[in-house]
Amino acid sequence: MNEKTRKLTLMAMLSALAYLIMLIGRIPVVLFLSYDPKDIVIATGGFLLGPLAGAGISLLVSLVEMVTVSDTGFIGFFMNVLSTCAFVLPAAWMYKRRHTLKGAAAGLAIGVACMVAVMIAWNYIITPLYMGVTREAVAELLIPAFLPFNLLKGSLNAGITMLVYKPVSQALARAHLLPRASTADAAHPARRFNPAATLTSAFVVVTAVLCFWFLSRG
Repeated sequence: MNEKTRKLTLMAMLSALAYLIMLIGRIPVVLFLSYDPKDIVIATGGFLLGPLAGAGISLLVSLVEMVTVSDTGFIGFFMNVLSTCAFVLPAAWMYKRRHTLKGAAAGLAIGVACMVAVMIAWNYIITPLYMGVTREAVAELLIPAFLPFNLLKGSLNAGITMLVYKPVSQALARAHLLPRASTADAAHPARRFNPAATLTSAFVVVTAVLCFWFLSRG
């Protein structure tokens, strides 16, 4: 299997996994906002294959979601791609520049910040168009609803990505499914188990889950 075929195969596998996770893992949280964990898979793909591959997976998954299970049409597709790319592209770009644990953590933190800012702005612009409410009503929800939802969503996805990326990359390397550069990175000695990073990521995940639970209870 040549490098291009291997990369396309892995992108297809990750796209299918992200779509499946979206189907079975969607959880209503507040208002019309629901959480699903597909961005974890897409961020992992961005780390493994680069930011453009992450964007490609996001486009494919969102397109299939639009034509199969979504009831929000093109607007939902646009917002899905915007949210995922705002999170994944900065994270994957930073990690591509700095293939270290700190680079991954910094990239994910930047991705969370970008996603929160982008989604607050675009929810203010788009939500009145398909919810039939005034822009003033949406503005009143930006801080109490949209801000915490997107911050918690991004933090949860970032924390789980930090936990799963290394074992996933090593498993794919053993299965000879990674391009050579990614295979070498997966086996790099600087990426051995880090208890502090693991505990921090687990703490972020647990905290985000608890906050989501409280938010969903009103």
